[in-house]
Amino acid sequence: MGPRIFCIPATEAPIAAVLRRGPSDWVHVGAWHTATGGYEPGAWFRGVIYPQKCDLSPDGRWLVYSAMKVGSDWPAGDIYEAISRLPWLTALAAWNSGTTYTRGMHFVDDPAASDSGDPDVGDVSPLLQRYGLRWTLPEQYAVELRRGWVESAESPPRRKGEWWDENRRAIVAKAQPNGPNLLHVEGRYAAFRTGESHLDPPLYWLDQGEDIEILHEVQWADWDADGRLLVATSDGRLATWSLEDGSRETIVDLGKLEANPQPAPAWASEW
Repeated sequence: MGPRIFCIPATEAPIAAVLRRGPSDWVHVGAWHTATGGYEPGAWFRGVIYPQKCDLSPDGRWLVYSAMKVGSDWPAGDIYEAISRLPWLTALAAWNSGTTYTRGMHFVDDPAASDSGDPDVGDVSPLLQRYGLRWTLPEQYAVELRRGWVESAESPPRRKGEWWDENRRAIVAKAQPNGPNLLHVEGRYAAFRTGESHLDPPLYWLDQGEDIEILHEVQWADWDADGRLLVATSDGRLATWSLEDGSRETIVDLGKLEANPQPAPAWASEW
């Protein structure tokens, strides 16, 4: 079994945050430059990061992440939300959440719409000159729905009174940019989101009109702006797939990485 990988594309720039878990007590963060095919390795974190509760700013500069690190000796405590410079985790601002039942934060275009409040660590005002931050409400595939995916008509409805929305196998879909195909994902969670999700992995498939192709070897996928598929394979590779000519290009193999934490560069400590 390869590492568990989840990616969060920026909405206005050709970059995606890569969150890779494995070994089980380590998370690696990287930046995938999807237009050039480059990969920029960053932080290693010995603790838990919840990808479902994370977000990347539209310009791909900042990562807001939800983390748990038992024994943390700082004002934000053991369980917190923080903002860092991708692909590092140096907290420019952090909030103590006190519980894993929050659904994290996400970026919004209007700084005046921010409801993040005052952080326990750092000053968030430099960010608020450009973007706002809001607390995320419980919703299956919240990261995808902020990125142009829509819930399918075939998706089972949310049960009345089920506040956390975590027990149904939702189905969401996204149309290929400038193309005829639909990418679907079905499941309770994508990649290594929370709980027992690795025992109930998401299922990705392509609707190509007359043909349905199950993407058995894929644990995460999305479109890039040119209509190529960006994928993380089950064995830990980041790759681009072209549906026009059938070509597949591996960008980087993250399958056998071993934890190798390095100090963050100086720029990661600055807004």
